[in-house]
Amino acid sequence: MAFEVTPLPYEDTALAPAVSAETLSFHHGKHHKAYVDKTNAAIEGTDHADKSLEEVISAARGNDQGLFNNSAQSWNHGFYWNSMAEKGGEPTDELKTMIDDSFGSVDELKSQLQDRGAGHFASGWVWLAEKGGKLTIEETHDGDTLADQDGVNPLLVIDLWEHAYYLDHQNSRPAYLKAVTSDKLNWSFASENLTRGSTWSYTS
Repeated sequence: MAFEVTPLPYEDTALAPAVSAETLSFHHGKHHKAYVDKTNAAIEGTDHADKSLEEVISAARGNDQGLFNNSAQSWNHGFYWNSMAEKGGEPTDELKTMIDDSFGSVDELKSQLQDRGAGHFASGWVWLAEKGGKLTIEETHDGDTLADQDGVNPLLVIDLWEHAYYLDHQNSRPAYLKAVTSDKLNWSFASENLTRGSTWSYTS
């Protein structure tokens, strides 16, 4: 089956000024689309053609770097769009309790996400994940993903590639991280992922 670009779950102006409509038009409409198009081209007519995106990622890891990069980046971007919201709201009671236990407070979690994201060398992703019943901050480099990692359930992700923020914040990744963590993190999505207890599916 051919994969599609995950639609934005909000208007293209919804994340401004943290992420502008102009950035979304390039990031979603061009970068994400290119990853999906290259994934579809690579799997057409192969044994991967009828697999889920998660299965493609798992099969490609360590075996086909080009397919892995494009399929994992397709998944990461779909997860990222859902990790953001026009109004992020507040964590549910269960999630907030786990945040408090692991980080001390929601504000401290945001601060640590900012610090880890700002300190991450070059391109990649910073994640809030559940592992062994505890919350943790994870980092993946370049196109790597948590989509196929056993025992790790991603709840939210922030894109650290320059194309995610350069038009709005130039080379100041910390400014971008502060802006998106202030009120754009989709805590409802994070709570759904925690309740689901398994990794989100690209086609869900």
